[in-house]
Amino acid sequence: MYDLLVLGGGPAGYLAAERAGHEGMSVCCFEMRELGGVCLNEGCIPSKALLNCAKVYEHALHGEKFGVLTHDIALDHALVQKRRARVVRTLVAGVKAKMREHHVEVVRERAVLRGRVDGGFAVEAGGQVYEGKRLLIATGSSPVVPPIPGLREGLDSGWVVTNREVLALPEAPKKLLIIGGGVVGLEMAAYYRTAGSEVAVVEMLDHIAGATDREISDLLLKEYRRKGVDFRLGAKVVALGEGRVTVVEAGGDTVRLEADKVLLCVGRRANVQEMGLETLGVEITRAGVRVDACGRTNVPDVFAAGDVNGVSMLAHTAYREAEVCVNTMLGRQDAMRYDAIPSVIYTLPEVAGVGLTEEQAREQGVAYECRKLSMRYSGRFVAENEGDGLCKMLIDAQRRTVLGVHMIGAYASEIIWGAAAMIETGLRVEDARKIVFPHPTVSEMIREVLWTFS
Repeated sequence: MYDLLVLGGGPAGYLAAERAGHEGMSVCCFEMRELGGVCLNEGCIPSKALLNCAKVYEHALHGEKFGVLTHDIALDHALVQKRRARVVRTLVAGVKAKMREHHVEVVRERAVLRGRVDGGFAVEAGGQVYEGKRLLIATGSSPVVPPIPGLREGLDSGWVVTNREVLALPEAPKKLLIIGGGVVGLEMAAYYRTAGSEVAVVEMLDHIAGATDREISDLLLKEYRRKGVDFRLGAKVVALGEGRVTVVEAGGDTVRLEADKVLLCVGRRANVQEMGLETLGVEITRAGVRVDACGRTNVPDVFAAGDVNGVSMLAHTAYREAEVCVNTMLGRQDAMRYDAIPSVIYTLPEVAGVGLTEEQAREQGVAYECRKLSMRYSGRFVAENEGDGLCKMLIDAQRRTVLGVHMIGAYASEIIWGAAAMIETGLRVEDARKIVFPHPTVSEMIREVLWTFS
């Protein structure tokens, strides 16, 4: 009998298995596809590989601004795809090596719970039954497929694609229509527009980027409209078929937009079906498996981490949840906090944020102060970039602790963790000012904004 059975080999599953194995637990991890889950194979990593290629191309196009004379510049989508595949293979191999290093048994089969056994739980996979003292559910999530006429048929034919297929298209479509203006939709709009596609984004909300600070998302919207992306906000797709997408626009007019490919990315749903959770009586909500701050379900010795709990569907959240679950299993005091989970959109320019937005602070009745500065206050930003960006900070008006930081501009993704640390530790403005930032770096923007508070 294993000490731990892990259902799912994505960020939550493989990291939990690795950490538990490192601590001397015997672990069996079940994954029916590739280790790394959606993030490594169909999301975070392959999309960043594509977007970095697009970034290199855009830099080359404007090389003369930096004293680099270029000519005959082209983005070869086929070569980009080869690089994406190579990056993914390399990192998947790395995860496999980690599993071997920590003596984790990996079963490449679909796993189904078969209920309790004496001293633990039973899981069936590939016709064999495995038993374990503890269970971690880390089965991830799948794309939401709304009941739009023609959508299922489009998915079956390949005309409509999800995040999985869009990352591996052999050719950039002439016309790409994206249903959903969230992170995935925006990143794919950024890549395929740079790759030469005509891109339209249909979003039901009156803004893009979901819960991103509105001022920041408006700046991103303006930038990508300038680059030629057609945004239809406050609009709804009502039918698909015959190479056309029927859209009801914000004013009520109905239009039909042509598309060679349609990308569906309107959200994700926790994978909780047909896996035998009912055999244990695990409590499931509309969001996913219900857990407490330690990752425990309502069933003793059964934990859940990652997208399957529906709390925060981000890979870095899943990593931390996995660590909390394993620490709890080992009797160590640990718990999840969700106040300082960073979010990033890897467009060009990048968008990053952590903590409360102005909209959220107002909704919650939080008394706050807000300051913001142009990214051109950073010497390195001016030296290495054209254009501008923005860094804004919210602090608690009474306690003077950092509540939120939101940025648009180069390197934002690599800076935001520092702001997350300030929020996580409850750092006051006066204390944060004492941190010495390296110079010249764009991260100094955080320091500059801190000094704008009286």
